[in-house]
Amino acid sequence: MNREQKRMMQRKGQVGAEGASNRRAAATEGAARRRNQRATPPEFFRQVREELRQVAWPTRPETINYTSIVTFVLIFMTSLIFGLGLGFSKFVTFLFTK
Repeated sequence: MNREQKRMMQRKGQVGAEGASNRRAAATEGAARRRNQRATPPEFFRQVREELRQVAWPTRPETINYTSIVTFVLIFMTSLIFGLGLGFSKFVTFLFTK
């Protein structure tokens, strides 16, 4: 780990001033906090709604574009696999009938 990475980790609180990792202490502290503080169902749904507000939802034209691309690729791949299967089956049938 170089100095720049170490300084960045210190700023984030992942590494102490002497370079020792705070990850294990933070993980056990977080687990203890989660066990002691459970969210009630209304609080849980409130938090879910807050998180969903932060999602970058696609616009209507983007959604239509993505849907058309997926539909086209689905039809193309289905046709390709069907065609290859049909072609190989005809070829194998031709080999064994002669």
